[in-house]
Amino acid sequence: MPKIVDHEQYSKELLDKCFDLFAQKGYGSITMRQIAEGLGVSTGTLYHYFPSKQALFEQLVQEICEQDLSAAFAELEGSQTLQEGMEAIGRYLVANEDYFIKWTYIWIDFCQHQDSKEMLKNSVFKRTNERYQQAVCDFLGIQDPVLACFVLSFLDGLIMEKLWGNERIDFMEQCSLLGKMLTAYLPQHRS
Repeated sequence: MPKIVDHEQYSKELLDKCFDLFAQKGYGSITMRQIAEGLGVSTGTLYHYFPSKQALFEQLVQEICEQDLSAAFAELEGSQTLQEGMEAIGRYLVANEDYFIKWTYIWIDFCQHQDSKEMLKNSVFKRTNERYQQAVCDFLGIQDPVLACFVLSFLDGLIMEKLWGNERIDFMEQCSLLGKMLTAYLPQHRS
């Protein structure tokens, strides 16, 4: 009897393993053949699920977005105030610091090998960015995309500072401070 394969689940399993391969070698350096070897599959199998390295990366971005948002909202569950929510985000960053630093490294390496104008046109990256922005809006209870971009940029900046070795960055302290700032700002500027 032939083996029944859940192709969507198998594709997700391959993507989960790809994260570490990209973190180890970098997007620009790793080939599809090396990815296949690292996953323990044939290159034919890999190309069956992902027609190119960029397509694989785009699907990885989408999968990571969904995982990030699911995990972040689980961490935020039970937060009653904006301040508590920002402190929960701080704890989430502390607990997943290594992951976020690796993901930032992977993303930077990918961007180095792309035309910036073409990246702005890429619907996968646009949709993913919109999902993160909407999640921030939902979390803050606002409809201000500029403020959502600010919060995301702030969090990305914290992670970048850690990536660069800034030992003075304390995720909890910084997120708590942002929570206080937003708590003071939002009552006057809610849309």
